[in-house]
Parts: sequence; C-alpha cells; structure tokens
Amino acid sequence: MIENSNLIHPSAIIDPSAVIADGVCVGPWTIIGPDVTIDEGTKIASHVVIKGACKIGKNNQIFQFCSIGEDCQDKKYAGEKTYLEIGDDNVFRESCTIHRGTVQDNSITKIGNRNLFMVNVHVAHDCIIGNDIIMANNSAAAGHVVIGDRAILGGFSAIHQFCHIGAFVMCGAGTVILKDIPAFVMSNGNPAKPHGINAEGLKRAGYSSEAVLNIKRAYKIVFRQQLTLEEAVKTLSVMVAQTPEIQVLIDSLNQSTRGIIR
Repeated sequence: MIENSNLIHPSAIIDPSAVIADGVCVGPWTIIGPDVTIDEGTKIASHVVIKGACKIGKNNQIFQFCSIGEDCQDKKYAGEKTYLEIGDDNVFRESCTIHRGTVQDNSITKIGNRNLFMVNVHVAHDCIIGNDIIMANNSAAAGHVVIGDRAILGGFSAIHQFCHIGAFVMCGAGTVILKDIPAFVMSNGNPAKPHGINAEGLKRAGYSSEAVLNIKRAYKIVFRQQLTLEEAVKTLSVMVAQTPEIQVLIDSLNQSTRGIIR
C-alpha cells in the first residue's frame, strides 16, 4: 500500500505488500521488499535496499547505497523470519548495513531514536541501539551488542559480539572493544582502556557540576582502587542517595556479562 505515489521515483521497485506512509520519499533505483513498513516523513535516497520484516519509524533519513534489514551474517541463520525495528529521526549516511536478528536471541535488531550512523557503519544481528547515539565512519557493532543512550563511537571503532556499551560512553577512533564499557567512561586503544569520564558530554546533557564531580569519584572507585566489581558496586550504592545519576553506572556494572575494561 503506497499512500504517496507522487513522492516515489518511477524507477523504484516496491513490493505491493510494503506499507509506505504519507510523506515518505523514495529515490531512484531503490528496492523495498515485502514485510516492510515505513512511517511518514522518512526520506530514502537512491540505490537503497530495504528488506523485511522491517519496521521504520517517522522522519528517518536513509542515504544512498544503504542496506537495511538484510539477512544476518551468522552462519547459524537458516532463513527464519526475523525482524528489524527502527525508531524515529535517525540518520543513516552512505553505505550503512543494518541486519535483522536471529532466533538464537530474540529474533530482532532494535534501533531507537535520533541516532546518527555515519558512512559505512555496520550494525549486526540482534543489536540493541538506544537513543541519541553517534557511530562515526566505519565503526561496527558485531552481533548481540547493546549500546546505551548518548554513547559516541569514533571512526573505525570495533565492538566484539555480546559487549555492552553504557550510556554516555565515548570511544576514540580505532578503539577495539573486547569487554563491556560501563556508563560515562571514555576509552581508547586496542584493546580499549579507560581514560576517565565523559565530563563534557554529561555537562551538555544537563548534569550539574556536583553530579559530574561525584561521577568522577565513582570512576576512581571502580578503576583506581583495585576493587572487585561486587566491592565497587557496594561502595557506589552508598553514593546514590546524594547523586542518583550514579545508579546508571551501577546498573551498567551489574549488567556486564563479559567483564569490564580495566
């Protein structure tokens, strides 16, 4: 069902079962397959391929040569019906590849709102991407990766499968992430090493100077006092009454499955 054929270039190939809302623009030589739903205001450039089952929200921008909703690269994948869900106001620059999930996980890859995926970014099967995230050119997330809100991944960053990246994490260019990165932490290197907290990002998000100072203190408890994670979490829990934002750090530590970078 196409509600706005005047915004669809005549060379685009769209399956009759695809649901294209009012105000969606589709450029030349783009292919949209069955089981695809695209909400109003989304703009799709030329030479894009979108496959189902895929649900794309409102006001997204998808630049040329992107592949959205393709079968995953997991060798266990055997053609099962799996899903991709994309929220609103995301930007996918040239040549991004976003794959659907697998039945070995929850069968779905999910992307939130207002994210920027720069040129040649790869998001693999079963990833869960939050909101207001930036993945710079050529950065890649392997399967089952979770990325928290407002994280920033520098160009050519590479995330190992099953890793968790906490909220407000900032990774420098070329960072190789083999373990989980707790919330607020800045990191760089191969393998990734912690380098303090993303203080500037926190200030821009409206965190008070006192909260930022206490998060810096929490960072030192985790990374400078040679405590076990259990000991660090116990110490941090005392600070939550004064600085509730530290609960975000505690949650990311408790959710770690691969161990954290040190």
